[in-house]
Amino acid sequence: MRKIRWLCCALVLCSTCASAQSSPPLTWEQVRERFEQQNPSLLADRLNIDESKAQEISANLRPNPTFSLLTDGTQIAPYQGVWRPFAGTELSTNFGYLHERQRKRELRLESAQKATGIAVDTHADLERTLLFELRGAFASTLQAKAVLQLARDNLAYYDRVLEVSRERLNAGDMAEMDLDRLELQRVQYESDVQTAEVNLRTAKIELLTLLNARTPVEQFDVIGLYDFDDQLMPRDKFRKIALDTRPDLKAAVDAIYKAQTDHKLAIANGSTDPTLSTWYTYNPSFNNPYDHQTLGAGVSIPLRIFDRNQGEKLRTQLDIARNQRLRDAAEAQVLSDVDSAYASLSSNLAMLQPYKQKYLQQAARVRDTVAFAYQHGGASLLDFLNAQSEYRTVQLSYVSLIGSYLTAVSQLNLAVGREAMR
Repeated sequence: MRKIRWLCCALVLCSTCASAQSSPPLTWEQVRERFEQQNPSLLADRLNIDESKAQEISANLRPNPTFSLLTDGTQIAPYQGVWRPFAGTELSTNFGYLHERQRKRELRLESAQKATGIAVDTHADLERTLLFELRGAFASTLQAKAVLQLARDNLAYYDRVLEVSRERLNAGDMAEMDLDRLELQRVQYESDVQTAEVNLRTAKIELLTLLNARTPVEQFDVIGLYDFDDQLMPRDKFRKIALDTRPDLKAAVDAIYKAQTDHKLAIANGSTDPTLSTWYTYNPSFNNPYDHQTLGAGVSIPLRIFDRNQGEKLRTQLDIARNQRLRDAAEAQVLSDVDSAYASLSSNLAMLQPYKQKYLQQAARVRDTVAFAYQHGGASLLDFLNAQSEYRTVQLSYVSLIGSYLTAVSQLNLAVGREAMR
């Protein structure tokens, strides 16, 4: 019975390990979703929005009323032998409330809400920047996978050439020195595979760091289309999208609105706020036979002769002009980012198109032709090695150009403020 239990546990453990090792690769949408749920920098910055909303509660609070209680006239010694300590005690209560004029509370709330809007835009801008890093790490992983696959294919092709060459050596159709030179050249292809495996592992580690995931590298993988799209919208459309979408530009615009609200609040704070009060007195010491219980009301008005909040009024007015200049600078930076990213992407497309339409086929055709000729004695060993090297260089250049294209797409999306291209 105990052996059966151990066997069942072993089967369950094996099935768990198998399921962990065979976890499906993640798409870009899945990677982005996990990033938004797990990245600590993004989650920490999101709390700034909650803190700003909490400040809205404080800004919308009314002034607290005041209440005072006063007693006086209590005897501490007998009067003419009679001990009546509370007979002449005077009791007085006072209730007061500061009345805020010119919509001070409403303006404070409006300013706090504008600050929350800026916090939301700032968080979106941080997310935009981090998504660019995430997209770059994702593209680097796809590029490393493509380079690794290319290195393995080149090694497999070269091994087939070595098999044919060994058969030629056995048949006496090839010198042993030439075979040795071919086998020594194989070290380069083995080195390419090892380097590509290290680069792929490094790219996955960077991606896992951004995801804040503890998944072993061996069990983590991503999948996506590693290719390019030669269809590109006009630059003016990307400019328009950026002006409508960029969160840092929205934050600059919201800062102007907040500065205008703060200026209105500064003007309102320069106005006079009266304090309304009412009081009740029991047994007051007035020369009035009917003053046993009395009621009263009062108004306290500060005389703002010197301090009318002049400095804050001037500061907030200047702050409006300052934020308007910052908004102009932010718009110029947005257009500059779009133009630079668009130029880089156009350049990559201009280089990729001839590779896909011409150079890849030419390199493969030259390699296969020279290899066929070499195997049949129609080409020298040097010609074969040069053809192999040229094919390897063209293929690596094409893979690297696609990686540069994906990086340029990410840069354009960063400049625009959203995923305008995939």
